[in-house]
Amino acid sequence: MTALTLSTAAAPGLRADAIVIGVAKGAGSKAAGPVVAPGAEAVDKAYDGRLAGVLETLGASGAEGEVTKLPAPAGFKAPLVVAVGLGAAPEKDGEYDGEALRKAAGVAARALAGSKKAAFALPLGDAGDIGAVAEGVLLGAYSFDAYKDNGKNVSAKKNGKAPLAEAALLGGKPRDKEHKAALERATAVVEELNRARDLINTPPNDLTPESFAAIATAAGKEHGIKVQVLDEKALTNGGYGGILGVGSGSAAAPRLVKLSYTHSKADKHLALVGKGITYDSGGISLKPAGHNETMKCDMSGAAAVFAAVVAAARLGLQVNITGWLALAENMPSGSAVRPGDVLRMYSGKTVEVLNTDAEGRLVLADALWAASQEKPDAIVDVATLTGAMVLALGNRTFGVMANDDAFRSAIVEAAEEVGEASWPMPLPEHLRKGMDSPTADIANMGERMGGGLVAGLFLREFVGEGITWAHLDIAGPAFNEGGAFGYTPKGGTGSAVRTLVRLAELTAAGDLG
Repeated sequence: MTALTLSTAAAPGLRADAIVIGVAKGAGSKAAGPVVAPGAEAVDKAYDGRLAGVLETLGASGAEGEVTKLPAPAGFKAPLVVAVGLGAAPEKDGEYDGEALRKAAGVAARALAGSKKAAFALPLGDAGDIGAVAEGVLLGAYSFDAYKDNGKNVSAKKNGKAPLAEAALLGGKPRDKEHKAALERATAVVEELNRARDLINTPPNDLTPESFAAIATAAGKEHGIKVQVLDEKALTNGGYGGILGVGSGSAAAPRLVKLSYTHSKADKHLALVGKGITYDSGGISLKPAGHNETMKCDMSGAAAVFAAVVAAARLGLQVNITGWLALAENMPSGSAVRPGDVLRMYSGKTVEVLNTDAEGRLVLADALWAASQEKPDAIVDVATLTGAMVLALGNRTFGVMANDDAFRSAIVEAAEEVGEASWPMPLPEHLRKGMDSPTADIANMGERMGGGLVAGLFLREFVGEGITWAHLDIAGPAFNEGGAFGYTPKGGTGSAVRTLVRLAELTAAGDLG
């Protein structure tokens, strides 16, 4: 991963491959020119105060995601200046939105792939800005190369596409406690988020429930997290009918992994539950052609929970966090669950399986009930659960449902704070009737319209009484099938990791009700 440093050095004398500066869209009419952002004063001065005009001549407008490269001024040791768009200039001078800084840093990091070192002279008003720029650089510089040239990424290096090796954040003070803390937090969170991306991008023949559990166990030992793994025998003895049912068609046996991070001074307990379908064929209700190729990403919820628990441990947050990874592979075979089968869940409730491709809610149901037995202050589950949520919110926004409106609002606000797009969704009571079954306590399918909400209502049935709960459906943003944008790569994105870490921080601080 890119090495980050804070630097008080002046841009002209810094040895680097490039100096990154920010440029914003000027206020007013469409004809308004670009505005050079704070942090670029030394570059602007070297251009005799004409940098904005030079950039405009080169076609720059300051629009978000825009990159303009130009030769560095005489006297600079770096040969190149990279101007990256920040979007609309803020009403107050210098007070740029954290997400605008994060995106700009990510775009620049991607544009500088193959460079050894870059200096980022973006607006740094406070420690929050340092954290945003640091996150943007580390997120944008991500690449997944484990399966190219024996993992050595030789061809990428030859083509100048290796990730940016080192980044210096100009204006950051190495001896300032707040600045150092912001950099350390960003590094810990993004290193774990990128680990989640790696897991999501790993081919399903190499990431099975068993191997995922082994990775979680190793991370637990490294970071002081207690890990308990329930194998197929323990799941059978415990009566985890949902997880066992989904995994019954695969040669790769299911697992339920419990990660326990505790702090000696904590008085709050947050439980996180992640859907971990390491490959989803749809089972007997086989997915149609064209819908299978990316189904290695169906464990993105478990990856997010795993990353968030490890990040919380690395940050030493004063909160107890239990992460539950419900891991299974959903395959069709002679032993697979069939439409019409009835499963007895860990809670004791019976579920009629009407569609084996609605499997995520079955593994989550068992894990939610297991989490409920510890009576945490709140439970949050994360899952690539429904195509209906993608239809409703698109590919970049996740839906948030909850049994408590205030808790749902708090999660949406936390997501916005860290730069993740989310949207509050309802749980309409009239949709519950559609899951009534003549055979079992509940069916795993209901009305087709509002399918994402129906799934949320199903999950609510398996949350312990009196426990605050929220459900994050990340089916849209979890896996980017298009081109990279901002700090988001093609492939696994690590969606919801930053939101979960922020929730843990708010809980530790007593700011989450």
